Amino acid sequence: MIHDDFTIYLVYIIFFILSIVFSVLINGLFLRFSRTLGIRQVESQNIIRWASTTKPSVGGFSFYIVFLFSFTAYTFISFDTNDIFNKQLIGLLLSSSLGFLIGLADDAYNTNPILKFLGQLICAVILIISGLIINITDYYAINALFTIFWVIGIMNSINMLDNMDGITATISGIILLSCLGIQIIQGNFYSIYSFIIIGVIGALGGFMVFNFNPAKLYMGDTGSQFLGVLLSGITILILWGFRDVPGPVFQFKQFLFPILVFSVPIIDTTTVTFRRIVSGKSPFIGGKDHTTHHLAYLGLNDRQVLLVLSLISVISSAIACGLIYWYEFLESPITLVFFVYFIILLSAMQYLYELGKKKKKTSLTKNKSVKIA
Repeated sequence: MIHDDFTIYLVYIIFFILSIVFSVLINGLFLRFSRTLGIRQVESQNIIRWASTTKPSVGGFSFYIVFLFSFTAYTFISFDTNDIFNKQLIGLLLSSSLGFLIGLADDAYNTNPILKFLGQLICAVILIISGLIINITDYYAINALFTIFWVIGIMNSINMLDNMDGITATISGIILLSCLGIQIIQGNFYSIYSFIIIGVIGALGGFMVFNFNPAKLYMGDTGSQFLGVLLSGITILILWGFRDVPGPVFQFKQFLFPILVFSVPIIDTTTVTFRRIVSGKSPFIGGKDHTTHHLAYLGLNDRQVLLVLSLISVISSAIACGLIYWYEFLESPITLVFFVYFIILLSAMQYLYELGKKKKKTSLTKNKSVKIA
């Protein structure tokens, strides 16, 4: 067991570098040898990407392999033997593995949405049984239902966000960095959860070598479903535990940190789902109607869209980490201010969405006029 702080930091740094290297090697090998494996077909009605879809969607394999490698490596350098394979950790391992398999099946067979939903539901139930449950009230049934909503919601929001080069990997990386920052603030840096987070961040970094615009490789549902379960499970542990005891039965500030850290996927999923339902479309059928697409309609290129959303995510996550650092001073008026900040972000994105929508219509009208002429 390692106790020396310098040695621990050195091990973390070496493991992070190794995670990046392994991810680059794994993705490079898949890219080199895949010809039809994981290639998204243009005619698939459920998967509509902004760029060409005829590229391998196997990037998620590197996430899962490095995730498993994190477990194995930690057993050799564990800082706390009680940290290894506790009930919650086993639940996270099983649910994340199931998420990976759900995504793999969807990439291979374009599974029925109902079957996919049932798989996501089982992921949530596994987390709940293992003790990873969001306690927002004193009633277990309500907490369990909300946990199911959170897990399935995050799995789908991460999947929906994967519509433009580099977006999902970058935003997921920022979310994980936020979790790591909170672990440090709370004095939980020397744990297997921090070790897993560092490994997956490294895997995302290696993947971005191939996924940065113009992408050579996509993560596919294999990657997005795995990330969705992992992020929802990790954040149940790290972001949802800020509940004052004794305190009110329902505490609004408990919701603040998850909303801020997940601001980009929450805003995108809320916007797209609401607008599709209002227009009479199924929220489960893909389309070029995401916030990312409408920023592009405004004239931003793919890299600029990535930069804008990354800045929003970094700023929101930094605010969340700052509020946790000064948690003892977090009173109701301050909580309200940052809820208003999120509402302003959401409203601003709706405004930009409408501008992009109008610009797209104007562009289509001009193109039709030119063709007629």
